[in-house]
Amino acid sequence: MSSGAGRLDVARVRGLFPGLSDGFVHADGPGGALVPESVLRAVSQAMRVPIANRGGVFPSSARAEALVSGARSAIADLTGAHPSGVVLGPNLTTLTYLLARALAKHWRAGDELVVSRLDHDANIRPWLQVAEEFGLVVRWAEVDIETGELPAWQYDDLFTRRTRLVAVTAASSAIGTRPDVAAIAARAHEAGAVVYVDGAHAAPHVLLDVRALGADFLALSAYKWGGPHVGAVVASADLLAELWPDKLLPAPDRVPDRFEIGTPPYELYAGVAASVDHLAALSTAATGSRRERLAASMTAVARYEEELFTRLDRGMRAMTHVQVLGEPPQTTPTLSFTVARMRPRQVAAELARRGVCAWDGDYYARELFDAIGVNETGGAVRLGLMHYNTAEEVERLLEAVSGLR
Repeated sequence: MSSGAGRLDVARVRGLFPGLSDGFVHADGPGGALVPESVLRAVSQAMRVPIANRGGVFPSSARAEALVSGARSAIADLTGAHPSGVVLGPNLTTLTYLLARALAKHWRAGDELVVSRLDHDANIRPWLQVAEEFGLVVRWAEVDIETGELPAWQYDDLFTRRTRLVAVTAASSAIGTRPDVAAIAARAHEAGAVVYVDGAHAAPHVLLDVRALGADFLALSAYKWGGPHVGAVVASADLLAELWPDKLLPAPDRVPDRFEIGTPPYELYAGVAASVDHLAALSTAATGSRRERLAASMTAVARYEEELFTRLDRGMRAMTHVQVLGEPPQTTPTLSFTVARMRPRQVAAELARRGVCAWDGDYYARELFDAIGVNETGGAVRLGLMHYNTAEEVERLLEAVSGLR
């Protein structure tokens, strides 16, 4: 068993990231984390040896098989799932489109889907588009604009006997909100619906457990926690066996392979496994299985990031020229803000000039920012912390934003 989380040795952690040598404050983690040296090395080493396609009887084909198996096992450990239910693909968006169409084959005109204004468009638009094509009804869960919360109680009024699917995020990459997914999923299952959870933004900050969440499908993006640009969707193998995606005739029929269209980037799968190992090794006090080490390390990460974010959040809200969007009680270390008399692009450019990387716009949270009313002026500016950020960097962030008066 794991010996415990311990504290995060941030100096050691920062030494794992060659990208930190540029001197910038990288507060753009929600758009994609920096990549640790171990992931770079794993991808490079995989490309230095022969790799063929899977299914052959020679060593380079066996290497490809091992890379796929390794990536699936890593994602399974990260989410508390089984490798037989891990579907790998180019990104979360592509996989969600694929699964939306596969699921829609089981639905009839008049069936209902529930989506939320809090979500990234990757967990909204695929469902809206299949709804339009197949004559489905879409119901919306709304965000409390003042707090940024997604109240679970409202779902009681959204479900009917014809609800087939609920799509919801485990954490907003725009304003950080972590809704009560388990409560929403429990209501959905009572109505006989399946639950599709976007776990991309939550995964770098908390230990995900697909069963505890109540997720029938859990979608991920490895680049969010320092991996390569590879997506994954986790489900039970039995549930996947009920679905038939569009695929080529000679492609495998077995699960989960039939969902993995085309020749995969085997070398990047080496990076996926290495990135999960990176997360598991963040706490030097962690021991046991990889899942146990992940639990200890992510506990240490969450504790550390909460301390950093509390200082950042309080400092930002104390500035009279800054408006922070929402104030959710459960959050990742992520916030969005606007500055009086400045457009978000101007703010981001000024921060970059002062050595801070920050995103501006809607970051694909189009529905949320339309509801809040900031898209008309260019959206907002986002700051997001990761396990490689420091208290000194938070002070630099606050000083940079303060100087925008």
